[in-house]
Formats: sequence, C-alpha cells, structure tokens
Amino acid sequence: MPTSPRLPQPRTAWLAGASGLVGAALLPLLLSSPNYAKVHVLLRRSSALGAHAAHPRLQVHIVDFARLPADLPAADDIYIALGTTIKVAGSEASFRQVDFDFVVNTARTARVRGAQRLAVVSSLGANTDSRVFYNRVKGEMQTAIGGLGFASVAIAQPSLLLGDRAAIGQPTRAGEVWMTRLLRPLMGMVPASMRPISASSVASALLQATLAGEPGVHILTSRAMQIARPS
Repeated sequence: MPTSPRLPQPRTAWLAGASGLVGAALLPLLLSSPNYAKVHVLLRRSSALGAHAAHPRLQVHIVDFARLPADLPAADDIYIALGTTIKVAGSEASFRQVDFDFVVNTARTARVRGAQRLAVVSSLGANTDSRVFYNRVKGEMQTAIGGLGFASVAIAQPSLLLGDRAAIGQPTRAGEVWMTRLLRPLMGMVPASMRPISASSVASALLQATLAGEPGVHILTSRAMQIARPS
C-alpha cells in the first residue's frame, strides 16, 4: 500500500476498540504516523497495550461507551473498531448495544469534540434491509454515522478477519478457525470480495482513506482492501 501522505499540520486522533484485531493493528500505525501528534485510545477496561503503553504520543482513557465524558480532548480524526458477536455479547440486545449504540455514540461525541474525519469497521453484507440481524445492525450503524455531519467517512466492510487473537488476549473464535481452514485450499477459487482478510490490511486501508480525507461517505470493500493473498 502507498506511503501515507504527510499532512501540513500534525493531527489528533481518537481510537476506540484498540483491544480488538483491527484496533490493535491500527494503534501502531497511528503512533508511527508523522500525521498524528497525539493518539487518544478509548477503552472500556484496562488493557495491556504492550510496548505501545509508554509511547509519548499515547494517552489512554477508560470510559463507558454508553456515557462518554464531556471533557474528552478535542479530535481531528476518529477511528472506531468496536465490535462483538451475538455469541460473545450473549443476546441480540447486547450485541446491538456494542455494534450500534456504542459506535454511534462514540462517533457523535467525537464530532462534538471537533472531529471532521471518521473511519469505522463494519462488515461484509451490512445492509439495513438484511434479514440477518447482524448485517442489519451493521447497515443501520452505517446509515446513522453517515448522518452525523463528518466531512469524510470511511467505512470498512471486511470479510472474515484474520489475525492472532491469542496475542491480544482474546479467545480464539472456532468459526473463524474452521472457515479459514476450509477456505485455504480453495482460496484461488474464492472471489476476492469473499476471501478472508488480515486485520492489518483493514487497518492500513482505514488509515489511508482517513488521511486522504475525500469528502463524503466511502465504502472500503473487502476486495479493495485485499493487498495480498492470506498465507
């Protein structure tokens, strides 16, 4: 992927969801980018951030995403990688709280604090008219954030995410492991839009799109974000 363009003035970023696959991949990219003078990470609970914890550009905020504090620092860009599954959440209502309420509330709060650019992780198949609850909630989230008044919105719609969940303290998801093993021998025949994609590819695509800052709402398809065949 091309090197990120350097913007005239260093910016301030928020990152919500740094403990997940995409968020964990985004954090080092933001901290190493010359475009950001400060990165504010919003977490629901204390989480090990490894070697990044002591980075001079990093500030961690433990928050309740249902009621974000009004005194959070101003932001230029907001990256949201919050998400769960119905199985992990325990119910459809709990899933919706994380993947819709928390995401939209975080985006709205960042907008109030001055953010003009938004990057968010959604999902392949997101559609407000979907009969699949998961996809319908993702579609509704996309519609909601698109109406918050950001100058530039990048929405990533990845297929099955690849990454080392154990390395970031998350339990392995049996479905992901099973699907990856099943598809690996057939990868050449699987359409690019459906192939599993690395979390790092999604993170890189979101960073590039946000720094480009193209006006309007832009969908980053899984096909477009594929930069290499998964190994």
